[in-house]
Amino acid sequence: MIGGAAALLATPFAAWSADRPPPRDAAVGKVRFSQIQVAFMWSGSVGGGVLSFEGRDHGFTMGGVGYGGIGASRVEAEGEVYGLTHVGEFEGAYAQVRYGVAAGSDSLGELWLQNVEHGGVEIRLQSRRQGLALSLGGDAVYIRFD
Repeated sequence: MIGGAAALLATPFAAWSADRPPPRDAAVGKVRFSQIQVAFMWSGSVGGGVLSFEGRDHGFTMGGVGYGGIGASRVEAEGEVYGLTHVGEFEGAYAQVRYGVAAGSDSLGELWLQNVEHGGVEIRLQSRRQGLALSLGGDAVYIRFD
């Protein structure tokens, strides 16, 4: 449904993401989460997920506010965590950069988060969206364990 439009919108971002620097270290954990995002220039999101680190799963909630985008979507994301040395460093405030597009169940997108309290902790995610939304912007996100 959005194939042609998504490809056109994704082209500049695919080039940008290919040029971004690789993570400093190997991934030390995995993250998966679900989130609801609503935007009309300003955006808000709320959700939760699971951090898998050192053989254990840790449930967390997250919420954020930001700018950029229009529409509403449900985001499902999975990715890797870098720079985490102990589980307590995962909680806290993050700066998030995102792009994505969704029309119904067709979507594409990526999210990058960096912990502003523990600067070495980074999360890089591939996202799937459902809804009708164009997402391009940044957010302040807070993550805390359940």
